[in-house]
This record gives sequence, C-alpha cells and structure tokens, in this order.
Amino acid sequence: MTTEKGWFYKFLVWRANNIKEKHFVLIVSFLVGICTAASAIILKNLIHFIQHLLSVNFEADQVNYLYLLYPVLGILLSGLFVKYVVRDDISHGVTKILYAISQRKSRIKPHNMWTSIVASSVTIGFGGSVGAEAPIVLTGAAIGSNLGRLFKMEQKTLMLLVGCGAAGAIAGIFKAPIAGLVFVIEVLMLDLTMTSVLPLLITSVTAATVSYIFTGTEAMFKFSQTEVFVIERIPYVILLGIFCGLVSLYFTRVMNWIEGEYRRYGTTYLRKFMMGGIMLSLLIFIFPPLYGEGYDTIGLLLNGQFAGLMDNSMFYPLNGSYFGIVIFLGLILLTKVFASSATNGGGGCGGIFAPSLYLGCIAGFIFAHVSNYFPFTMYLSEKNFALLGMAGIMSGVMHAPLTGVFLIAELTGGYDLFLPLMIVSIGSYITILMFEPHSIYSMRLAQKGELLTHHKDKAVLTLLSADNVIERDFQIVSPEMTLGDMVKVIARSSRNTFPVVDDRGILLGIVLLDNIRNIMFRPELYNRFRVSKFMVSAPAKIVVNTPMDQIMQIFDDTKAWNLPVVDETGRYMGFMSKSKIFNSYREVLVDNFSGD
Repeated sequence: MTTEKGWFYKFLVWRANNIKEKHFVLIVSFLVGICTAASAIILKNLIHFIQHLLSVNFEADQVNYLYLLYPVLGILLSGLFVKYVVRDDISHGVTKILYAISQRKSRIKPHNMWTSIVASSVTIGFGGSVGAEAPIVLTGAAIGSNLGRLFKMEQKTLMLLVGCGAAGAIAGIFKAPIAGLVFVIEVLMLDLTMTSVLPLLITSVTAATVSYIFTGTEAMFKFSQTEVFVIERIPYVILLGIFCGLVSLYFTRVMNWIEGEYRRYGTTYLRKFMMGGIMLSLLIFIFPPLYGEGYDTIGLLLNGQFAGLMDNSMFYPLNGSYFGIVIFLGLILLTKVFASSATNGGGGCGGIFAPSLYLGCIAGFIFAHVSNYFPFTMYLSEKNFALLGMAGIMSGVMHAPLTGVFLIAELTGGYDLFLPLMIVSIGSYITILMFEPHSIYSMRLAQKGELLTHHKDKAVLTLLSADNVIERDFQIVSPEMTLGDMVKVIARSSRNTFPVVDDRGILLGIVLLDNIRNIMFRPELYNRFRVSKFMVSAPAKIVVNTPMDQIMQIFDDTKAWNLPVVDETGRYMGFMSKSKIFNSYREVLVDNFSGD
C-alpha cells in the first residue's frame, strides 16, 4: 500500500498541480485502451490454443465421442475455479457493469481484471457454447474502474472510464472501434457528450490499433461481396428483419426461462453442474457446430461453404441434401439457446455476443436458402443474407441497432451493405420492442428499478439511494399512550408527525399535530383520550427497496409531503419527505450530469 512519502503519492500530488483533470482523463483512457486490447488478445489466444490442443486429431467424417467429454470438463474446471478461487459471481458481465453504473459507484472488483479471462478461456476452449465478448467487456470495465480508482479520479470520471474499458474491450476483440463507441452509448446507456466522446474514442482507437499491430489488419471474418445488392431486394430484407426480431424474442424468452430454472437450485452447485453438463454435452454431440463460439460456422456460411457444417456429426450423410442443411441448421437455431444457457448455468463463464452473431448468421442463411428454393421468388445471396442476419439478431437481443450495423460492417468489411444492414437492424429492433421493452442485459435491473437510462429524470431517480433519504428522527408513540403522554412527546419533538407502532414494531398509523391541536391544550382531557383514538391511517406506505420512480409516483398520487417507510413485514423504518428527495435529486443531478 502506498504511503504518503511514496513515489506514487508524490506523482499524484505533482499530477494534481500540473495536469488538468480533463487532460489526465485522456491519458488514462489511452492506458485503458492498451490494457483492454492486451486482455482481449490474451483471451483469444488462450481460447484458440486450448481448442487446437483438444481437437487437432478430429476426423471430419467420423462421429467424435470426445464431444461428450470436453464441454463437461470445461464447465467443471471453470465452475471449480469460480467456486474455490474467485469465490464471487462473475457471470452476466454486461449486467454487472450496468449495475455498477446504476449504483453511482462505478466500482468493479479488482479480480474482475483477470478472473473472467481465465474462466471464459477454459469454458470456451473446452467447447462451452458461449462467447468471450461479455467476459472481456467486464474485464475492460474493471480495468477502467480500477485505473481510475488508482489515480483517485472522482465518481463521474470513474463512470466514464468504465465505459472506456467496455468500449476498448469491444474494439480490441473485434477490431471494431466505432462499434465499441456505439456499444457504450446503446447498451451501457452512457450519454455521448463533449466530455465523454473524446476519451471513448481514444480508448476505442487505441485498443483497435494494438489489435491490428499484433493480429493483423484483416477483418475478423473474411467476407467478399460477389453479388451487388439491388433495391428490389428491400422487401425481402424487411421480412428478414421481422424474422430476426422473432428469433431474438425466442432467444431472450427461453434464456430467461432456463436461467430461472437454474436459479431455483440456489447454491446447489453439483446439481446445476450435472444438469448443465448433460444438456450441453448431448447437444454438442448431436450438433457439433454448437461447440465453442461458433465462429468457424460463421466463416463457412459467409463464404458459401456450408457443406462442411455437418462434419463430425451423425448428419454427415445429409451433406448433399438441399433441405438437409435447412433442417440441420434449423435445429441448431432452436437448440443454441439451450446450449448457451446450460454452459453458464452449469458453471461456465461466457456471454451472448457470439451466440447472437452465430444465430443471426444461421437465421439469415436459412431465410435466403429456403426462399431460393421457390421459383416465384427473387434470388437472394445466401452469404449476403447471412451477414444481414448477424446484424438483425444482435440488434434484437441487445436492443442495439446501431451496434449491430457498425459491428457487422467492421467485422466483415461489408460496408457496401450498409443500407440493408440498417433496414434489418431497425426491423428486428422494432419487432422485439413490441414484446420486450428491455434488452437481455438490462431487463433484470429494470425489474428492480436499478437501470440507468438516457432519460435524465429516470436516470437521476435511479441513482438516488432510497436509504439515504429515509429520515429516522421521528418520535415513535404507542397506541396505549394517553393524550397527556402524547403532549410530553410533542414538547421534545421538532416534527409534526408521529408514527404509531405496536410492541412488534408494526406501523399502525400516524398522529398529525394539526388533528389534535384543538384538544392538546385541555388538561382535563389528558387521561380520557388515548393515541389509538385520534391516530389516523397514513395516506400510503412506502415499502423499503421500492424503486425511486415508483416512490415519486406514490407522492404524486397521494399529494403528501411525508410518508412512512416500512419493511416487507410492515415494521416501521422511518419517513420519506418530498423535500428531502428534491434536495438529494439536485445533488445527484449536479454531481453526475453537470456539464452534459
């Protein structure tokens, strides 16, 4: 730990005196870009090394029974690492970032700078059917958060550096700087302002440049557009967008349902591992393309080489069948969500970036392949539509149409398809928005009222801590107290409202000073009236942990200025006042959104 006489402390003092905060943020964002790119490169190389080591001797025309073993072993090793080494939940990386931002802390634990790399590389390297992108986004955000804390940056700057880390992670692993920037705006919902745009750009460009230096300048997926897109195909593109939206809805709903089933088992690790391992190994054995991230499958479809998809599977004899490939890929389209959920639920670590791209590529290919079978339809380029489908599913699952457009364009170099990419992304997003108002990342926080959004008023209310606005200096009275006792309490209180609670602490009602003012100065009545006689019901009760936007709605509905707060059992905890909330609201607004 650095002492006050240490060199680092001296550096901090020198920095504070010689470098302006806004300039130092740019330096730190550059460092974040380098570190996140290095993390992304390490993760990708670890995954490829493990996969190559395990599958180098696979024969294409034979069913390989090691598919039954590898994925189970991967999630077992990952689960044991998390359970006994990390001892913390590192799943749902993007959701964790959203939660850290929503809590005004933007503090992500230091171990997240490396633990997700280890767990996800083992999970995916052994064949877990998830992606490495969400773990590396959490890693990048943790790097940004902890570098900011190391240099004693203020909270608002920490929030920006968390966004820089996430942007750098996307830019580094995909070599897609624009997609990294747009991802932070759309998915993490940080506002793009003059203060934030430059650090985000510096981190994204730096991370992408480092990746270019060490992995080459080629796009992640080799894609050559051999067929020019013509305007007459736009109706088919619109239909593909709707189809992608429905597939995204299916993926989101089923994943939430399966995760809910796993949560029912709580901390029963062995049972969850057995369920996840058996489901995952059987699915991968039947459908080998479910093994790992699935980027090999995407590469085949984008280059029209779909005949190799059935290698190592029992479906290999159907390689030459037109509809054999449709049935095979259609079954994968339906079962991918089960494989991804089983991977994470069974103890593995991974995200849904890769599954989204994978499903989108398959959905677009199936759409064009089936359409081309009928003589009355216009011919559709199967690899072009596979590319468009990737943008469609990503836009639908993440509720991020711009991220889908720019990421796919940068991943493949398919900039000539920009117009259809936008049409598919918008169509998919609008379709799923009719059924699901929140993305798969944010719906859990939205249900708890902890989601930070671009809506300034809702964002400020989300950042408000309900516990900080509860006032506990109200004098408590019991229902058996006499009016005389009540007058003594009033004499030593600075409040005009008094909560009435029983012996168990349950709130029974309140006493308002205005309601007893006409009798409190008549001593002859002091022993005749008890509190239970003149107490009244509160206009409403606020249950602790109620989201702040709902609390403000309760105040608006009741027209009250003070309302009692109780826990889930009805026990009295304090009062909330509208004036206290307004004061805290202004403080949060100034601290977090000034200069926007």
